[in-house]
Amino acid sequence: MTSYLKTAILLAALTAIFMGTGFLLAGEGGMLIALALAAAMNLFAWWNSGSTVLRYYKAQEVAPNNSLHRIVSELVARDGMPMPKVYVIENPQPNAFATGRGPENASVAATTGLLQLMNEREVAGVMAHELAHVKNRDTLIMTVTATLAGALSMLANFALFFGANRNNPLGIVGVLAMMILAPMAAMLVQMAISRTREYEADAGGAQICGNPDWLADALEKLEAGAQRIDNQAAENNPATAHMFIVNPLHANKRDKLFSTHPNTANRVARLREMSGNSGPSSVVTPAGPQGPWSPHKSPPRSPRNPVRRGRGSVPGAGSRRRR
Repeated sequence: MTSYLKTAILLAALTAIFMGTGFLLAGEGGMLIALALAAAMNLFAWWNSGSTVLRYYKAQEVAPNNSLHRIVSELVARDGMPMPKVYVIENPQPNAFATGRGPENASVAATTGLLQLMNEREVAGVMAHELAHVKNRDTLIMTVTATLAGALSMLANFALFFGANRNNPLGIVGVLAMMILAPMAAMLVQMAISRTREYEADAGGAQICGNPDWLADALEKLEAGAQRIDNQAAENNPATAHMFIVNPLHANKRDKLFSTHPNTANRVARLREMSGNSGPSSVVTPAGPQGPWSPHKSPPRSPRNPVRRGRGSVPGAGSRRRR
């Protein structure tokens, strides 16, 4: 069974749970209403999958002469992908995500906390991971999942305030079951989808940037940063947490049983295995084709955005570049 088939089955299960929630809330009529609402929300999520999340996080698009834009453009040129829009989010927590309907209209975003913490190679590793999500069309899958999960929570809250009615075949028992089980089921489906896609995006990102160690080093920094710095916007809307490269809710010590992200140590271990290293890289040696910032070849240059050697051009990178 392919990963896409597994994802389709999980999304179908999530839609079925959504319909069942409507049935428990208001009988057959509620189930039909839930079916129509689920279809409408799926269509809305597909069409607005990029703009909705970016607007919520107040992301600002950057110009082509921006250093982050240059890094992304060199990565997509190396892999032959369409160029996504590039955004920066004013947020102290180091993190990043990708969104959009597909590779032709995708967007990638990084927080200011990430750009201040990472050197250029680590930023390249993170952006390559997000581009792998775009290439695999994971952005649409994750956005639809987040929309349905939020809808399930909405129905549970509706039951809390309005309770059962005469059309509910199970009465108060059904309402209580829906309030408890529906959001829990949504979280479990999100977890299953996100963990699978994150591992595949790690492997794909390592191929895009040409060096698994760059992403492994970045993941270790991201995990530490997310655990000590709050992302209040994500805390206020946890249904979007699975879109980030590392869990933005770590700071509040959410129950890891329901984490939508794989264990970071396991992700790092897989990347180290790909590169043949067992610890943080001091001298980066590409495991595959050399990436645009490999120390073993001159970096590519473009007439408009030359790559400067020595100091990093990503904010905060200059004092942290590996020697």
